Formats: sequence, structure tokens, C-alpha cells
Amino acid sequence: MKSFGLSFAAWFEKYTFILIPGSLVAGWFLSEMISSYAYLIPYMFGYITLVMAMGCGIGHLKAVLKRPLPVVLTLLLAHAAAPLLAYGTGAVIFGPESAYTTGLILFAIIPLGVSSVLWVGSSGGSVPFILSVVVLDTMLSPIIVPLLMNLFSGTSGMEWEMRSLIIDLFTMVVFPTAIGVLLYEVSKGRAKAWSAPAAQPVSKLAFMLVVMLNAAVIAPQAQSIKQDLGIVVPAVILLIILCYGLGYVGSFLDPRRTKELSITLTYASGMRNISLGMVLATAYFPPSVSVPVLLSIMFQQPAATVVHAIINRLKTTSAKDGNHETFS
Repeated sequence: MKSFGLSFAAWFEKYTFILIPGSLVAGWFLSEMISSYAYLIPYMFGYITLVMAMGCGIGHLKAVLKRPLPVVLTLLLAHAAAPLLAYGTGAVIFGPESAYTTGLILFAIIPLGVSSVLWVGSSGGSVPFILSVVVLDTMLSPIIVPLLMNLFSGTSGMEWEMRSLIIDLFTMVVFPTAIGVLLYEVSKGRAKAWSAPAAQPVSKLAFMLVVMLNAAVIAPQAQSIKQDLGIVVPAVILLIILCYGLGYVGSFLDPRRTKELSITLTYASGMRNISLGMVLATAYFPPSVSVPVLLSIMFQQPAATVVHAIINRLKTTSAKDGNHETFS
């Protein structure tokens, strides 16, 4: 049973780029059957966050904060530069007051994605750094997300309940993260490995269900915007590409930039916690705002696959040339 759980989790991670978009499509078509279970979403999301946080302790956070510039740079790229790119992209294509523009902005300001840890590790980046920054960014989300959404939604005239959003972020994100870090400390780092055979596969299944249920919730209302998909899809793809590129280019702002940092910031800037974005979009905004966030699920993981291939190609070229700093 132990080996099956770990094998399933590894299999899921390998085929995430297929399974998650597939879950989205399944939720869309099964809307009438499963939408009534949407009340389970916050609980499943809290569990996913808890499992993620069990891999990070206070020592990791302290080590990362000893050199604050990369941390500050990561957060500025992800939550200052990226939202501006999203706003600019949306304003040019849809207009500044469009709900689609708000959806693009929401994608850019939600916390960094947990899956970025997997891609950073497989591409040769710094896993301790990205894991610590993901946890830190998650803890800061009740401040960052409402603040930036309030700033940008003011341009669209869209009204939403900030207080409820903050409470939900604490419930779904901050508290589970704090509990996960506490479990890491109490168990001296053994909690995640000990629980992994059961916790990891359940977490993966919960992720799929969160995607399915969110898609099911907005499916009835989203039928009316089919005619806009020909414009929205390219806009989402463009923004995802820009965010990945932003991370790589932005890494050059650190005077002590390394190959690891360039790789890490590329994924940190490009990958977002899409499941949280969907929960927030469906709970606090019109269905059309959810569309760019939902579509980003279809392209975020495939884009990460392309980035991974590019990094490996650059590494191979660098090794052949005898220059190990080509991608740094």
C-alpha cells in the first residue's frame, strides 16, 4: 500500500499536464451531477495546502530570509510586475473595464503555485528557496490578494466583498500552512515523509476534484461566452508566456544571480496557485472573470513542460561548448 501511494503520486505528477486539463473538461460536462458538492472545495483546498506546508520548517524560512533580495525580487516580479503585465495585456485586448481583464489580473496576483516546486527541482533550480517562498507568499496572500484586487478592480468599477475574501484566505490558506509548518517542526521534518504514502495521493485527487468542481460551478453561466474564446485563449497563453519570461529576465536584477536563481525565478513568476484562483474567482466575481483563470489551467503546465525542455536544451548546449554559465 505504501509503495502504491507513492507510485500513484509520482505518476500523477508526471502526467499533471494531461490530468488537470482533463479534470477541467470533466467538470464542465458533469456540471449537473457534481456542482452540488461545491461546498467541499474550501476543505479540500485547505488539505492540499496543509500537505504542501509539511515540507517546510521555520529553519527553511530563516535561511531564505538571511538573503532577502531574491525573496523581495520574486515577490515583486510575481505581484507587482506580473499584474501590470496582465492589466496591460487585458486593457489592450479587451479594454480596462472588461471582466476578462480582471480575470487576467486575478491570475497574476494569486500566490505562487505549489507545482512550481516540482518543476524547479527537475530543472536544477533551488528547491529549498522556492518551497520557502511559496509558503511565505501563501502566508501573505490575505494581504497581497485583497490589496491588489482592490487596486485594480477600482479601474473596472467591479464590486466585491473584501472582508469575506480575507477570512476565506485565512481559512483555506494561512491556517493550513501554519499547521503544516508546525507539524514539520514537531516531527523534526519527518511528518511529510511519514504521511506521504497516504497524504500525497489524496492531495493529488483533491486537486483534481477542486478543478472539476470549480469548472462545474461556472459551466452553466459560461456557455454564454463561447464566442469570446477565440480571443480569450490567445490572451491567456500570451500572459503565461510573458510571466515565465518576466521571471528569467527579472533574475538579472540580482547582482549575485546564479543559474539556480534564474531557473527558480522563471518558474516562480510563471506558475500560480490556479486552484485558489478558481475558488476566489467563482466565489467573488462574475463567471466571465473565472474564464481566464480556468483557461490558464489548460496551458500553465504545458508551458512549464516547454520551459523545462528549453532549460535542458540550453544546459546541453552549454555542456558541449564547455561553458557552464550559458543559462545563468
